[in-house]
Amino acid sequence: MIGFIVRRLLQSIVVVLIVTLIVFLLIHFLFPEGPARAILGPRASQAVVAQFNKENGFDNPLPIQYLILLRDWVTLNFGFSYRQNQSVASLLAERMPKTLVLLGLSTLLTLIIAIPVGIYQAVRRNKLFDYVATALTFVGYAAPVFFVAIVAIVIFSQYLGWFPAEAPQGSGIAPMFTQFGAMVLPIATLAVITICSFSRYMRSSVLDNLNQDYVRTAYAKGASPTRVLTRHILRNALIPIVTLLGLSLPSIFAGALITESVFNFPGMGLLFWTAAQTQDYPVEYSIVIITAFATVIGNLLADIGLSVIDPRVVLS
Repeated sequence: MIGFIVRRLLQSIVVVLIVTLIVFLLIHFLFPEGPARAILGPRASQAVVAQFNKENGFDNPLPIQYLILLRDWVTLNFGFSYRQNQSVASLLAERMPKTLVLLGLSTLLTLIIAIPVGIYQAVRRNKLFDYVATALTFVGYAAPVFFVAIVAIVIFSQYLGWFPAEAPQGSGIAPMFTQFGAMVLPIATLAVITICSFSRYMRSSVLDNLNQDYVRTAYAKGASPTRVLTRHILRNALIPIVTLLGLSLPSIFAGALITESVFNFPGMGLLFWTAAQTQDYPVEYSIVIITAFATVIGNLLADIGLSVIDPRVVLS
């Protein structure tokens, strides 16, 4: 087990380095005149740009700039947002907990709904519930996040008046719980797509396991259908869900970016949206790298969880 974790950790470090290099090169290709021009604006004089490049090390060759950037990241120096006149580290410290709570609550809601729905669809396959749930999941999976958010606002906020159309605006994560009614629509919107995806995977996984020899053996020994489902099938059926949790992090964050923009939720998604509109180079770069790092860590945790559920992964 330890050797497996060490190997996956080393692979994750290599992947993170490759991602940082790709993003670093893409930023420089997008801004051929350098980050200084993107930060200072097109009206800045050449003298000002040259002074800015010298102060921030942008006048060095690209390999040296990349190594300096890695050094700054290791020391948690994420740069300075000249658009918001605030360090990127303070912006991330302010916004990241909000996004983590939003992602955590939406993922928890996804698992609570998707796993039982997928199991019941498999048990009641080709029945009315299976057909209805399949149709709803296809519609939900195909619907864009912004469309789901707008429909939710129109129906549950403007028409029914059950929930506010704007997320809590206070500082910290406390308003997210004291004004939890304002969090219902963002959480539900972000969870819709993943619920549809996870329930389909869960249904297929349970159906595959229902036809395995160990299930027939358990029935032959006199085990009840409930015991077979909970003690034998469920653990094996959860293997694709554990893998999917790590792989779905990028799509969940992409959905959070749109969801936060629609509901004016002051998290990392809205911060990235604002930075993209204002060409706030340090903020964009930092959030992209953090997302890539979180994706790699999510995959690593998924692999570790998979090795716990299925020992054959470690042996292979």
